[in-house]
Amino acid sequence: MTEETWYGARLIPTSGIKGADEQERRATSALLAVMESVREFGRAITAPLGAPAGNLECFIEVPFDLDGKRVQPDGLIRVTRGAKTWVALVEVKTAGNDLGVDQLHSYLDVARGQGFDALLTISNQIAPAPGGHPTDVDRRKLKSVRLHHLSWTEVLTTAVMQKVHRGVADPDQAWILQELIRYLEHERSGAMEFGDMGPSWTTVRDALTAGTLRPTDGGLLEVVGRFDQLLRYASLRLGKQLGIEVQLVLSRREQGDPRVRAELLADSLVRTGAMSGSLRIPNTVAPVTVTADLRAGRVSTSIDVDAPKSGKPVTRVNWLVRQLKDAPGSLRIDALAQYDRGPGASELLETVRADPNVLVTDAKRELKTFHVSHSCPAGTKRARGRGSFIDSVLACLDGFYESTVQVLKPWSAPPPKLRSEGIVDHEPKVAPSLSSTSISSQDGTENGTG
Repeated sequence: MTEETWYGARLIPTSGIKGADEQERRATSALLAVMESVREFGRAITAPLGAPAGNLECFIEVPFDLDGKRVQPDGLIRVTRGAKTWVALVEVKTAGNDLGVDQLHSYLDVARGQGFDALLTISNQIAPAPGGHPTDVDRRKLKSVRLHHLSWTEVLTTAVMQKVHRGVADPDQAWILQELIRYLEHERSGAMEFGDMGPSWTTVRDALTAGTLRPTDGGLLEVVGRFDQLLRYASLRLGKQLGIEVQLVLSRREQGDPRVRAELLADSLVRTGAMSGSLRIPNTVAPVTVTADLRAGRVSTSIDVDAPKSGKPVTRVNWLVRQLKDAPGSLRIDALAQYDRGPGASELLETVRADPNVLVTDAKRELKTFHVSHSCPAGTKRARGRGSFIDSVLACLDGFYESTVQVLKPWSAPPPKLRSEGIVDHEPKVAPSLSSTSISSQDGTENGTG
């Protein structure tokens, strides 16, 4: 017997999972147990929910009585600090199982009746915006209980960032957290990545290609909602790789009401055939915009770079080109001059390298902004895999960030130079002597000459 057939012992095994119930029970127990055991990870999960820093305890399948019926959430988190206690119920779904609104209403009623602080839901659904929720619960039930949602992608991202980038003080706890990461990354855990643009994707895409898509068409809002979920997933995925928090850029109106964002995307898709969103990545020169033009079958990523505030126009172009020395020549550079209302000069990077003057249409006009973009073919399939729309967006974003965004630095004015000695005469002036023969008398004659 060879060791190739042996399986290593695991703290959280993936073997023996026989169904959805067992999958959810194991995922819940594993997550809550590691939250309780690894202080840093438990705090990273609960702090954004409003829990205080304190002693964290976790329980699974806690039963409650609600109007004579037995109600049993998947878990409960309790954090105690001094006389203050914070409690949240936990509901978990794995694989393709979605959260049920009626079930959440029951748990919210339990939490309100027990004086608990929150209900936390965890599933593979991704909220359309940070702080939002993928279900349409009755807002009247949220007056005294807060509702939070985490996708399994967010949970895994938090675990990786804590283990790899922030660190865990105790080596044994670090190993425990690594076991959770290994478990969640396994396909049998039920913690899946974002992998489907939804059942309406093909219908909406085909109607758009045929020019028959209308604002009232069914499935339109579902598709634009899935696109926002894809951008959220892309931000989590990129943040996990970089060890920082990447956020979807939203206006105040969009943050306050997700329907505003959905309506704007739907209108853009019907009118122009494209929808877009921007990601804010810490310490980069500007947000990165991702645009999916379904009518043209292209995905593009772009970033706006402020031009230097001094120097000739061609000098400013060379400043940008030097930073993009290893970027692909297929990048497109748009140079926008001050007060420009039009698109400005536009050329591929390989052309600009050969002759920077191609971006200077008027040497007397001051260049203000460079628009740097990259275009890729868009996949058409709704699910992950070869020819997938999702994979084409993620690949385009990854490539653009690695080749372009991470190498761009903002311009800064050089420090003022100290003047060298001798330019200004600092010697004090000496008044002429009164005995000098050059001093004239009041009557116009010189002393000693009369």
